[in-house]
Amino acid sequence: MAPSEGDGFAQRLMRILDDIEYRRIETGEDMEDIERLRYKAYKAAEVLPVSASSLIDEADFDDHAYVFGVYYFEQLVSTIRLHHVTPDHRVSQSAGVFPDAMENFLNAGLTLIDPARFAADPAVAAELPVIPYITLRPSIVAAAYFKADRVLQHVRPAHAAFYKRVFYADTVVERRMADIYGFELTLLATNTHTTGDRLLQRYPFFDSGVHERRLMFERGGEPALAPLTVLPSARLVAKGFIAGAVAGLDY
Repeated sequence: MAPSEGDGFAQRLMRILDDIEYRRIETGEDMEDIERLRYKAYKAAEVLPVSASSLIDEADFDDHAYVFGVYYFEQLVSTIRLHHVTPDHRVSQSAGVFPDAMENFLNAGLTLIDPARFAADPAVAAELPVIPYITLRPSIVAAAYFKADRVLQHVRPAHAAFYKRVFYADTVVERRMADIYGFELTLLATNTHTTGDRLLQRYPFFDSGVHERRLMFERGGEPALAPLTVLPSARLVAKGFIAGAVAGLDY
C-alpha cells in the first residue's frame, strides 16, 4: 500500500533522510555490491533481463552515467543509475526501448535525466515503503545540477500512476514491448520547467543545496578524491541554512 502523502509524510521523509547516505559508485568492489543487489531485487520481482550474463554493462561506465548506492544506517538498501543525456551525448537506457521518442527530444535540443537500474532490497522495501522516493531523489538533484529539461521514467504501465502523481509526469509513449525484459514498458517525462516549483513545494525532501549537487555530479578531479558519501541537504535547505530552495533550482 502506498504511503500517505500529506504534510506528515513529507516530515517523515525528511527525518528518514537524516539516516541516508548516497554513494557514487566508482570502484569495482562497490560495483559488485550493486550487481548483487540488482540481481536480488530483479529476481524477487521476476524482471531479470532475458539471457543477460551480467547485470553490469558498458552503460554503467559511460562518462555521462552516475551509479548511486543508497545506504540506510550504513547498509546498502537500494541503487539507481542516472544518465545525463544531451544532443551531443545520446547514451541512455530509454533509447533501447523508445528510440523514436528519445530522438525527438534530443533533435529538439532538449537535455534529459534518464534514471534506470532501480533496485531495492526486497526485505527493506517491505519494511520501508518510502524507499522509491529516497532512491529516485538523485534524479531531481541531477535535474537541478545539469539544468535538464526533462526527467524521464521508463516503467511498467502499472507503475505509471505513481510517477504521474509524485513527479507530475506526462505520458510520452503509452506502452511498448521491451524485448530485453519480456514485458511492456511505458515512457513518461517530467517537464522540469513547468513542475519544478510544485514538486519541491509538495515534496521538500527532494530539494538540495549546491554543495550536495556538486558532490553528486561534479567530475574532473582525481578519482581518489571523489566523495565516498554524500549526505542529503534537504533539511538544511528547508531551514534556510544553505542556498538551494526553489528559486535556486533554475527549473
